[in-house]
Amino acid sequence: MTLRAYILFISLFLGLDRLHAGQVDTLEINSPSMHKAVKCLVIRPDNYSFRHAPYPVLYLLHGWSGNFAAWLTDAPHLRQLADTYQMLIVCPDGGYDSWYLDSPVDSTVRYDTHITQEVVPFIDYYYHTRRAREGRAIAGLSMGGHGAMSLAFRHHDLFGAAGSMAGGLDLQPFRKNDWDLEGVLGNPARHWDNWKNNSVVNLIPLIEGVSIDLIIDCGDGDFFLKANRKMHEKLLKAGIPHEYTERPGEHNGDYWGNAVDYQVLFFHKFFERTVSY
Repeated sequence: MTLRAYILFISLFLGLDRLHAGQVDTLEINSPSMHKAVKCLVIRPDNYSFRHAPYPVLYLLHGWSGNFAAWLTDAPHLRQLADTYQMLIVCPDGGYDSWYLDSPVDSTVRYDTHITQEVVPFIDYYYHTRRAREGRAIAGLSMGGHGAMSLAFRHHDLFGAAGSMAGGLDLQPFRKNDWDLEGVLGNPARHWDNWKNNSVVNLIPLIEGVSIDLIIDCGDGDFFLKANRKMHEKLLKAGIPHEYTERPGEHNGDYWGNAVDYQVLFFHKFFERTVSY
């Protein structure tokens, strides 16, 4: 479908009287930065309407080797959460192994730019959203947990809250090219600065003095537990308020399919506290 035809389709689909067919929209968003169309899922409350007050938006990022539809597999009850809390839940595609970065070694990987400059403006244009940082949160699992924190820290003008579930919050221990990191960051022997500068545990200075609500959780049997504890400790040292939880669980869908309930509630409270209309 051409972009022009697609935009026409979306415009018609989102008409005031055409919103009862389902709660999930599958989109293709043009990415000039990567010269391709990228898919995206939008979960709407059942009573979604432009007559309603603008909806807050939670951007929910998938993990390594996943895709835009993966969250609905591990947490199909996201439909009910969107309805209960009257929010839009947007699941962008982050590629197989992008870590939601603009790669310093591969010009075709521009997922930081894609999310912040292409997805967010698209959602705000075509949906009835609260178009301010107080109406946006971002969270994710595993690779997406790192991506959510990285995007929120680098773009705290866009996101007022962020969360990580079982997140790989420090890339530096995995220099043996775990999860294809070398393709995104370069060979660590030659490009170690890329590994340091793109690990979210080293981005904490970007949010010093910034008001941003943070929630981090990880299973006590997760191989990323040490990285999560390191993040928690560095946030404490920097005096940055955040919620941190370790609960029973490993690095799997059972864990984040349950953890997402707590995070969505956290973001709902943030949205309720910051609403200004």
